[in-house]
Amino acid sequence: MRMTTLVRSAALTAAAALALTACGVSKTDDAESGSGSSSSASAEKLSGLRIMVPNSPGSGYDQTARAVSADLQSAGLSGSIEVFNQAGAGGTVGLARLVNEKGKGDLLMQMGLGVVGASYSNKSEAKLTDTTPIAKLIEESEAIVVAKDSPFKTLDDLINAWKANPGAVPVGGASNVGGPDHLTPMLLAKTVGLDAKKVNYVAYDGGGELMTAVLGKKLGFAATGVSEVVEQAKSGDVRVLAVTSDKAVEGLDAKPLKDQGVDLTFTNWRGLVAAPDISEADKNKLIAAVTALHGTEEWKKTLADKGWTDAFVPGAEFDTFLKSESDRVAGVLKELGLA
Repeated sequence: MRMTTLVRSAALTAAAALALTACGVSKTDDAESGSGSSSSASAEKLSGLRIMVPNSPGSGYDQTARAVSADLQSAGLSGSIEVFNQAGAGGTVGLARLVNEKGKGDLLMQMGLGVVGASYSNKSEAKLTDTTPIAKLIEESEAIVVAKDSPFKTLDDLINAWKANPGAVPVGGASNVGGPDHLTPMLLAKTVGLDAKKVNYVAYDGGGELMTAVLGKKLGFAATGVSEVVEQAKSGDVRVLAVTSDKAVEGLDAKPLKDQGVDLTFTNWRGLVAAPDISEADKNKLIAAVTALHGTEEWKKTLADKGWTDAFVPGAEFDTFLKSESDRVAGVLKELGLA
């Protein structure tokens, strides 16, 4: 299918960028074989760093930012770090604040595909192209989630009911139009033969609000990052009917879509950007610290614990990736008839 091919092409492009990046950071690669402290040897220790999370506590961005903060400090790459939330409009409120902090070399914003989509759908005056790209960090599968007592026991149950009456099966996500939680059900609808324009999508500002809606039976199902549902799935509060990755996700009792007869794979990603117009020295210092973080045992453990896929792409390569993602999101929305 054309849509599935489009999504997979983006994944291949990212993989190629990762491979090229690996060739350009041999010092980090060498350090990965050692301890976290050896990986940080060539990076200047950061001080006074702040990391903005552009949506609510408990969200995927929030989890990622706090993991980055904890591991930077644990590895000796930074002093105390302030992590704070600036929620609103799918991340574009935080983006606007970042863009207005020109020259502030001590401020990072956690972001990802959701902010790319929100900046497009909200017609945000602040653009990611105005920021200073630092690094793409991870990729993550999406999960198709229902409440524990949902009438949909299997993916087939859900799809059959959804196709029969799309309006009666609302789907929620913590993304605005064009974000990963929005694109997932839209691509799923197209793949199973449902007109995406008929999908009843409800956007929430963060994973915490989304899970409250799922547990409160306000939704037929939800699409969200796997890290946001692992604990609820383990406790039995929700059931994961499928994941969007090629392979099963460790820690989740759920098969990939493609193993259940749905020819679709999709991954979300997250990274870090800094304020516009920061000095070259500040930019290089931030990139060096995050590059060193990538090689630490602390970060490797975080990736394994969270079920995140390493997708490290720093600096200029990440800048190129951001521009291609913006074009891709616009193209997908147009093909779905949503733009």
